[in-house]
Amino acid sequence: MEYDTYPSCSLDARRQAQAGRDNIYLPDQAIIRNIIRENSLVNTYELTLVDELANHRFSFQPGQFMMISMPHLGEAPISFSSSPDGEDGFSLTIRNSGRLTAAVQQLRAGDIIGVRGPYGRPFPADRLEGKNLLFVAGGIGLAPLRPLIEYWLSRPDEAGNLTMFYGSRTPEEFCFNRDFSRWEQNGLNLRLTVDQTAEEWDGSVGLVTSLLDGYTIDDETMALVCGPGIMIRFVFKQLQAMGMKAENIITTLERHMKCGVGICGHCHMEEKLVCIDGPVFTAAELPDPDNP
Repeated sequence: MEYDTYPSCSLDARRQAQAGRDNIYLPDQAIIRNIIRENSLVNTYELTLVDELANHRFSFQPGQFMMISMPHLGEAPISFSSSPDGEDGFSLTIRNSGRLTAAVQQLRAGDIIGVRGPYGRPFPADRLEGKNLLFVAGGIGLAPLRPLIEYWLSRPDEAGNLTMFYGSRTPEEFCFNRDFSRWEQNGLNLRLTVDQTAEEWDGSVGLVTSLLDGYTIDDETMALVCGPGIMIRFVFKQLQAMGMKAENIITTLERHMKCGVGICGHCHMEEKLVCIDGPVFTAAELPDPDNP
């Protein structure tokens, strides 16, 4: 299925549209305004485009991503993790997982980084409006869901009930814990779980799928899922076993990318390209919904 809001077009047509730009591979410069340490491997970078006019015009939708770059270290796709309603730049949450991201972690406020985008198909706001939304996240998988949470919490009259089940390996590895109290005060039903308990932890211990036990699903419920591939796979299985339709389960996928605009084919997934056909997909759209 395709989202009504984001009709598909042929790959050739999309390539021709991209070719109309001056240089689709030339990054813009963004300055790091602030760095927030999420845990030992993850930082959130608050960024503003150096070009003031470009920064004023810049916008994105939840689920889209940017290609970040540093000289001689290549590029990597990173999902937006800030509210799309922000007027002063955007945030990217980055895990230290390779040469580029390790170098990014050495940067400080005031440093410059290259960015291209936004790219990709976003979450379908039209399909989510008025629905009961269930967010299921693991680890840094909360990052691409955070803009959605902020978006709908700021529009209480347009959303149904909002629930989030979030798991991490240890209590120290939760991301965005500074937001939890505010989210709950604004109406998000939040439940946390960890794989490994700790002395100061008095919450749930176990996989995030254990939090789904007892959750009620109906035709007005849609699920937004993001985390490690194995977590996504088991959440898909459990939600469908509970009666949720595959087209009502939405995830965002990670793939290595070279161009981000549908030209190189590096992020292919059978006949789809994650960079332009995604990264947001329903379970029904995936080639093998049992193995995202």
